[in-house]
Amino acid sequence: MSSKLHLSPKADVKSLISYVATKTKAINGKYHRFLERNFPRFYLLYTTFTKGLQKLWADAKKSRRIKADMVKHNVKFHQLSYREMEHLRQFRRDVTKCFFLGIISIPPFANYLVFLLMYLFPRQLLIRHFWTPKQQIDFLHIYHDIRKKSHPEVLSYLEKVIPLISDEGLRWHMTELCTKIRRGTHPAIQEILALRKSFSNHPLGMNQLHASQIKALSRAMLLTTYLPSPLLRHRLKTHTTVIHQLDKALAKLGINQLTDQEVKSACYLRGLNSTLIAEERCRTWLAEWLQISCNLKEAELSLLLHNVVLLSTNYIGTRR
Repeated sequence: MSSKLHLSPKADVKSLISYVATKTKAINGKYHRFLERNFPRFYLLYTTFTKGLQKLWADAKKSRRIKADMVKHNVKFHQLSYREMEHLRQFRRDVTKCFFLGIISIPPFANYLVFLLMYLFPRQLLIRHFWTPKQQIDFLHIYHDIRKKSHPEVLSYLEKVIPLISDEGLRWHMTELCTKIRRGTHPAIQEILALRKSFSNHPLGMNQLHASQIKALSRAMLLTTYLPSPLLRHRLKTHTTVIHQLDKALAKLGINQLTDQEVKSACYLRGLNSTLIAEERCRTWLAEWLQISCNLKEAELSLLLHNVVLLSTNYIGTRR
């Protein structure tokens, strides 16, 4: 009588699947090593693209889970935790950029042109997940140089409207602040907060800002300026409100709970070129920003918007 043991059909299938998976992984590893050895530049693009897709898919799943929880528990955006709010904010921006890319690839055979454009203009057309490590650093410098060009224009507008401020004491404070910044001095928190009332109504309230200042502030926030003034104003107000909500959530969480990368990303969003600054200095600057932001009312958010320029222009280590 034979004592030979036979595997069940189910076990055979599992064994076959395991064997195929192992072989596929080995072949894939050899293929990667071949590309890395013989085509290093292509391999870098290939791995960046595949990892980017994985990150984007993971972001999409996380955003879907957060939104499902918001519906389930009847939670508004501003009631989320800091990390959930920041994730949704960034994912919305990423999706907007991807949506534009999808639109231009709709016509027949346009996808071939889109791939060429993606290769030639990665900063303009691709989101951060599809940038190489070197591109991430280089592009952040380029974007900051773009918004830094708007700083003199924003300051000039503030100096121009000083005579229109009705309160004499506020006029003096504004003159002193602009003079300090022009001379390269980093302003103190109280010097900025002393001007809250100036930014709640004419001439520096959010609804009273001139179209030229709206465009300059849009560039300072890395937002497009190619929209009609009413839409630019609405977008700036929305963007500033979201940052204010993020600030409140971050103050509740505590800066000490953030990783170094999260701190640098938070600083960069708020106008500081954190790629040039040590982590501890970034944390100090972010604490200053939060102290200002958390003392502002909704009607005073124009000051928070201008703070992107006022607080970042002369911070130590930002000049290249």
